[in-house]
Parts: sequence; C-alpha cells; structure tokens
Amino acid sequence: MRSKIHSYLGFSKRSRNLLSGYNSCHFGMERGNVKFLLIATDLAENTTKKCTSTAVSQEIPFRFYGTKESLSTMTGEPNRGIFGITDVQLAKVIMEEIDKEQETETGKNKE
Repeated sequence: MRSKIHSYLGFSKRSRNLLSGYNSCHFGMERGNVKFLLIATDLAENTTKKCTSTAVSQEIPFRFYGTKESLSTMTGEPNRGIFGITDVQLAKVIMEEIDKEQETETGKNKE
C-alpha cells in the first residue's frame, strides 16, 4: 500500500513543486523558494551537513526520511537524496505525515 507521503511527493512532482538534487535545492533555498527540505537518511555526511546548515540559516524546516533508493522510487528521480518542496501547503502536509509516521514508529519501538 502506498503511504500518504509517497502520494504527496508524487503530487508535488506532477504539480512542479518539487526540487531534487543538491544544487537545485541549494539554489532554491538561497532564493527563498524552498519551504521544506526532505533529506534521505543514507545521504553522505558532508552533503547532509551542507544542506542542514543552509536550511537552518534560511529557517527552512527539514526532516530525515527514507533512503535515497526509496525516495527516488517515490519521486521518479533516480539517485537523488535531497528534495525541496516549494509549496507551503504541500510542505506542511508532508511534514505532518512524516512526523506522524515517525511518532508511530517510535511508539512501536518502546513496546
């Protein structure tokens, strides 16, 4: 079954509200276009540091979610580990779904 996050990322791509890859996301953040940054958990440490520091300095929320392979499958963008959402509402919904999913996983791990 497809998760809501999978559906929202696909919709973001179709509606042209998705940036993918380091350079696109970096320039998008500098221009103020990126409203939310999604980073794969298995991304290189140096790239992760660069992206998160830019996001923090620009006050852009970000989350770590999935692997490069799973996110690439969800978005149809091969070998990408960084995604920027440019629409405020989509960013909000995707963040909420990721938080909800991670909260549920944390609850299961405690039991």
